[in-house]
Amino acid sequence: MEVETVRIYTDGAARGNPGHSASGFMVYGKDGKLLKKHAEYNGIKTNNFAEYRAVMLALEWCLKGLAFPPHTTIALYSDSEVVVRQLNGTYKSKSKALQPLKSQVKELEKGFKSVTFNNVPREEEHIKLVDRGLNDLLDSLGK
Repeated sequence: MEVETVRIYTDGAARGNPGHSASGFMVYGKDGKLLKKHAEYNGIKTNNFAEYRAVMLALEWCLKGLAFPPHTTIALYSDSEVVVRQLNGTYKSKSKALQPLKSQVKELEKGFKSVTFNNVPREEEHIKLVDRGLNDLLDSLGK
């Protein structure tokens, strides 16, 4: 079976820190086609929580939404240097609130052939699209 490479772009937003927050992602298949776009409200949370939650939601969707997750290679892109470096082991996770999220992401990672976590600037075009969706969601909720 051919390995499928999937690209995921994630973002989290918090208006205040902590504040009203949202997490979202976009998943693209090997042909560059958008497979899934998602945004959801988290309540009053920190920005780092929202960033981790976005990664978790994206990987959960991929496990359920892709045909053969064990044969899938994931390239995940986030503008959160903290989250990417913690998931890659460069930074330690000192926050007791974030440690369970990091553990859940590492557990979800086992469902795929491989997952790479990549830090990109917030100006990256896909990250900007996810961010716009999060802000639209928060605006629509009056947050």
